[in-house]
Amino acid sequence: MAARRIAQSSINWSALAERVPANQKSSFGAFKTKSDIYVRAVLANPENPPKIDWAYYKKLIPVSGLVDNFQKQYEALSVPYPKDTVSQQVDCEIEESKSEISKYKKESEQRIQNYQKEIAHLKSLLPYDQMTMEDYRDAFPESALDPINKPTFWPHTPEEQVGYKSKEQLEAEAHGHH
Repeated sequence: MAARRIAQSSINWSALAERVPANQKSSFGAFKTKSDIYVRAVLANPENPPKIDWAYYKKLIPVSGLVDNFQKQYEALSVPYPKDTVSQQVDCEIEESKSEISKYKKESEQRIQNYQKEIAHLKSLLPYDQMTMEDYRDAFPESALDPINKPTFWPHTPEEQVGYKSKEQLEAEAHGHH
C-alpha cells in the first residue's frame, strides 16, 4: 500500500493566522516555518521507493543468493502510515467546545433580553435633566435620598453614615477579633 501523499498543506494558514492572539504571533510563525520545512522535506522524496534492477545486480555480484536475500528483505520492508490516535480526542474536545459555545450563546441571549428590558425601562423614564427629586425617588427607590425613612449625613456616601463598618472591620468581627 502506498502511503497517503499530500500534494500541499491542507492547513489554511491565513485563516489560522487571523485567530492567533498578538502575543503568540512569534510562536505561530515558528510553528508555520517548522511545518513548511517538514512538508518540503516530505515532498522532496519520491512517493514510492526507487525500483531496483535486481537482474543487473544478480549478474554483477558473484555470491549466489546474496542478491535474492536482499531482494526479499527489500520487498518485505513496509513502513506503515502512522495510526491516527488523537482525532477522536480532538473530536471530543470540539464537541465539548460546541456545547460550551451554545450554552454561552443561550446565556448571552438571556442577558441581552434583560439588558434590553433595562434599556426600555430607562427610555420610559423622564430624562434626568427633567426629573425632580420625587421622580428620581419613584424611579430608583434603592439609591434615592429618603430623609424621612433613611436619614443620611452629607455627603450621603455609605462611609459617612452612622454605624458604617469597612470590609476590614466586618472581616475582623467575623473572625472574632476587635
